[in-house]
Amino acid sequence: MKNTLRNTLIALITFSSSAFAAGNSSASGGGLLLSLFIGFFALIIVCQLVPATIMLVGILKGLFGRDTKEVTTH
Repeated sequence: MKNTLRNTLIALITFSSSAFAAGNSSASGGGLLLSLFIGFFALIIVCQLVPATIMLVGILKGLFGRDTKEVTTH
């Protein structure tokens, strides 16, 4: 058991050294594809907010608006 744990730790340290040598690769800014990806999801959110706002205005008009129908009895 002790031998297996030691070999596993040695393998992890050995294979992870190339990941530590990569440095700070995220400083490049992302590029065009990242901007398009974020913009696409922002567009989806905006397209969902427009109908939700229209529905909210309709609900508020229905709750607080005046009732124009008059009930007549015969």
